[in-house]
Amino acid sequence: MYPDLFKGLGLKTKDLSNYDAPLVGFNGRMVTPDGQILLPVNTEGKEVMVNFIVVSSFSPYMAIRGRPWNHAMRVVPSTLHVKVNFYNDHDVTVEPPKGKGTDSAKDLIKVSILPYENRCFYIGTSMKYKDRVNILLLLVQNLEIFAWSPYYVPGVDPEFITHKLNVDPMFPPKKQKLRRSAKQYVEVMKQEVERLKLAGVIKEVYFPKWLSNTMVVKKKNGKWRVCVDFTDLN
Repeated sequence: MYPDLFKGLGLKTKDLSNYDAPLVGFNGRMVTPDGQILLPVNTEGKEVMVNFIVVSSFSPYMAIRGRPWNHAMRVVPSTLHVKVNFYNDHDVTVEPPKGKGTDSAKDLIKVSILPYENRCFYIGTSMKYKDRVNILLLLVQNLEIFAWSPYYVPGVDPEFITHKLNVDPMFPPKKQKLRRSAKQYVEVMKQEVERLKLAGVIKEVYFPKWLSNTMVVKKKNGKWRVCVDFTDLN
């Protein structure tokens, strides 16, 4: 179990029991677990007690279910089809993948939101017409909850998401020497910095411990992306 799910369930460190054995991640690095916790997992009405090992590491997943849960639920996972097969007394039922997978909609209809030029929704053509209309009505009635750009999300709580650099704290940080940018990039950088400052994503510091130069990269749509050079942090 990873931190997002652990915090989302409202669990605390005091709820964990000891787990001394280290784990080896997919990248080959050794990770020391924070502990373990026994929780009920309910799937289609069948509840199984699962022992989760909690680790404070970044992962795109919330948790990884292992063989004990698979055996208890009598399921057959398929990484090729991105599905899980459930055996019952009469037949085999299939759980579709969560998010992107083989059943994701391929043919989409673009629905523009007037009078905005850059705001739109994409609806799958495989949906029934009535369902499409109902979903669009729901989306249009709740336009204010959508963030159409990162600049529309000022002051994100660090408890929700935090970007960290994977650097060794045993080595002192470095300050890169200033690299002069071409004139065509300078204005792009200034605009991006101002937008990020207004959104509360970055702030100005006068005595930095480390300093990295920015780079400008052209995107496929012809616009510019401002990046930070993290190749020489410490």
